[in-house]
Amino acid sequence: MTGTATRYLYLIRHGEASPDESELTEAGRRQATLLGRRLRDIPFAAVRHGPLPRAEQTARLIDDQLQNAALQNVPRRNAPLQNVPLQVSEVAGDYVPYVPGRDELPAESADFYLRFLAGATDEERERGPALARKALDLFTGPVDGEEDRHELVVTHNFLVAWLVRDAMHAPKWRWLGLNYCNAALTVIRYAPGRPATVLLSNDMRHLPTELRWTGFPSELHI
Repeated sequence: MTGTATRYLYLIRHGEASPDESELTEAGRRQATLLGRRLRDIPFAAVRHGPLPRAEQTARLIDDQLQNAALQNVPRRNAPLQNVPLQVSEVAGDYVPYVPGRDELPAESADFYLRFLAGATDEERERGPALARKALDLFTGPVDGEEDRHELVVTHNFLVAWLVRDAMHAPKWRWLGLNYCNAALTVIRYAPGRPATVLLSNDMRHLPTELRWTGFPSELHI
């Protein structure tokens, strides 16, 4: 992709959701608020979120902190204070970005991944990859202009994995097996004339121990 300035893409998986996924839990709301405080000095030019409640609520709680920072005149990095409206984006939603064939997968894990994807409907198998292609067009690559651009996307695990996979030039199937925590921060830099760089991945330093790894089995809490 062409462009003359650097894009910094901040990817967030939504905060912890209730069992029916209709809203954030109290822990999820705390996660989102703490992440917003961490991001309050970033001069975002765009803040987008997926249409589902857990992503929208996370984005609004983060935005509350960004707006408070603007009211309190918290210095932003190399940019004036500005209020950026939230944008809902279907492209930032929850979908299966790519369904590989058996021949694309490692022999030792093919059965596992194909079972995992077996529940995807024909409509999901068509719609998801189409949205994933749009995500690459909309969210990645350097940007036009002279100013670097910081963009925030509040989304879901699969899309974060898909975009990280793309940044690493990994095979399309390799979004599988990448897992991101609630309200964890992943940042990708797209600089002109250089390969994409994953600056942060699954970073949770803004969260206390009890709010990290929510939803994951204890053996994965690192």
